[in-house]
Amino acid sequence: MKNSVMPQILGKLFIYIVMIFTIAVSTFPILWIMMSSFKTNKEILGNPFSLPQTISLQPYIDVFQNYNFLIYFKNSIWIAGLATLVGLFIYSLAGYIFGKFDFRGKNFIYALCTITLLVPGHAKAQPIFSIIMKLGLYDTKTGLILVYSSFGLALALFILRATFMTIPKDLDEAALIDGASFWRTFWNINLPLAKSGIATAGILMFLGSWNEYFYALILTTSSMNRTLPVALQFFDEAFSYNYTNMFAAITMVVLPGIIIYLIVQEQVQASVASTGVKG
Repeated sequence: MKNSVMPQILGKLFIYIVMIFTIAVSTFPILWIMMSSFKTNKEILGNPFSLPQTISLQPYIDVFQNYNFLIYFKNSIWIAGLATLVGLFIYSLAGYIFGKFDFRGKNFIYALCTITLLVPGHAKAQPIFSIIMKLGLYDTKTGLILVYSSFGLALALFILRATFMTIPKDLDEAALIDGASFWRTFWNINLPLAKSGIATAGILMFLGSWNEYFYALILTTSSMNRTLPVALQFFDEAFSYNYTNMFAAITMVVLPGIIIYLIVQEQVQASVASTGVKG
């Protein structure tokens, strides 16, 4: 009996050790940055892993008052939020059609859309840059919104198609018998039942747009259209050796995404898991 129990205990112990190590490696850099944002430069350079001696919000106040941080914050909220809403509207319709209707070339078109997950983001830089320039949308929020909306195609379509497939077709048939139109069947019947998948796709799209750096860098030049990830590069130059303000700026960039994900993590994980099983 003891011989059979010991391997189980060792196995669970190994799993817990791996989990603790993974959590520590993942969270320690973020916690260290947040903790350092409350220290002075002398404390950071003298003993970087010690706790701050005093808690002061002055570095955060300085970043907001002296470095146009509020403008960059509003830009990121506006661009990421609107790109998510536009993408969700389009991909919800597409997911509904792919999940509920049969038509010629359906599987090929769906595979063509989702295969974009395999294409590196930087590989699309030249054609995207050329299109934005020809449309006259360079250095505009509209250009970034269009680009970010397109980035959610593969992942959102994958989640939403699987979500709509779990909704019984009997409801669509009953609505059709009652004379409901395509739009009413989608908007009043299917969309409310697909809220979990829509929320998951929306959150992932928003976080992806919020953290995106490369295209925000090459498609904008003015500070009025600059997003937070790009602004961090200029913060590094502006702050120079003022590490306290730099860590405060980094904290305010990463914290909103962390808070949003912590609030809805259970829903995201459950929806992604069910997508993998039923999709």
